Amino acid sequence: MTSSSQIAVRELPLFPLPEVVLFPTRPLPLHIFEFRYRIMMNTILESDRRFGVLMVDPVEHTIANVGCCAEIIHYQRMPDDRMKMLTLGQQRFRVLEYVREKPYRVGLVEWLEDEPPTKDLRPLANEVEQLLRDVVRLSGKLTEQNMELPEELPDLPTELSYWVASNLYGVAAEQQALLETQDTVFRLEREAEILTSTRNHLAARTVLKDTLSNS
Repeated sequence: MTSSSQIAVRELPLFPLPEVVLFPTRPLPLHIFEFRYRIMMNTILESDRRFGVLMVDPVEHTIANVGCCAEIIHYQRMPDDRMKMLTLGQQRFRVLEYVREKPYRVGLVEWLEDEPPTKDLRPLANEVEQLLRDVVRLSGKLTEQNMELPEELPDLPTELSYWVASNLYGVAAEQQALLETQDTVFRLEREAEILTSTRNHLAARTVLKDTLSNS
């Protein structure tokens, strides 16, 4: 085994969460109250502050095999030993095997990266960003609220794809599929499809609302 492949595989404490899919570069606030996870977090805080987040399917009661490593950025201890913490998504991983289950799961994991792109991703990223702006504008018009995208929208196509995926709501299975793909083009194309469908739906509702308000 080469030294690089030795580095690529490591043991990682694992934190399964119902319908939560963490993406690289994205924040995840957590409230830790279960005893076994308080033990886990106290152990992690004494080492490199990293653990893996895995999505649990609440219907099938299955734990995803691909997750995202989280790093504890800030934490606060509560009087009754609960903890509030802010974590940030790092690299993605695949669980090769579970090393132990008690008091919390620890897995042997390998890191995952997107394949190097075979074409310029910028035009596709620009399309996704424009669709995003259309969706926000139409949502604001429908709800009569001032809605804006954050100014610090990621520049890099891969980071943009993670940002969009993390902001899809109520579609954990879809988010999990986007997390698992190792093709940035595919992730951006799928997001363009989702955003186009959302935009068209919102546009139709906006027309209907305008028609009714004018009649």
